[in-house]
Amino acid sequence: MTTPYLTPLSPDQQRAFGVVEPWPLAIADRVRFSELDPLNHVNNVAYLVWFETARVTYFKHVGISSYKDDDNEPRIVIRRGEMDWLQEMRADEDYAILSRVVSYRNTSFTMQQEIWAGGTKRAAFTCVIVLLQPDGSGRMPIPTYITEHFHTVDGVERRADSA
Repeated sequence: MTTPYLTPLSPDQQRAFGVVEPWPLAIADRVRFSELDPLNHVNNVAYLVWFETARVTYFKHVGISSYKDDDNEPRIVIRRGEMDWLQEMRADEDYAILSRVVSYRNTSFTMQQEIWAGGTKRAAFTCVIVLLQPDGSGRMPIPTYITEHFHTVDGVERRADSA
């Protein structure tokens, strides 16, 4: 199977990376030489860049931001993040980055991401993301069409106060 890079993967394409239960959004890429450190494995910072690339794809795909309308779209900031490096990666490995939202509040949501390669989970990142007003003056409520996506596509349980 030819791996399409930086485009959403189908459930079968996700399974080819070893993912048992496909996620709502996953993209694939390949380790580049420039991402290696002196020990000849992927530098820790590269994983954060990969997760960011997948988050931006997710935000565009869901409609949180197109990154083209600074006057009307929210500022998207990570308030907190937690990273687990589970297994090293090396040059030329194909990998998939999975992304989904697992919970939300009025102006923030929690996103999980994982990197899979060669049939194993290599890294995991969980972060709390806050939406701010376009001018940064305060928090911005998550639009209803986005929370509906969280429910219908990502599988987030409905909050008692959102019914």
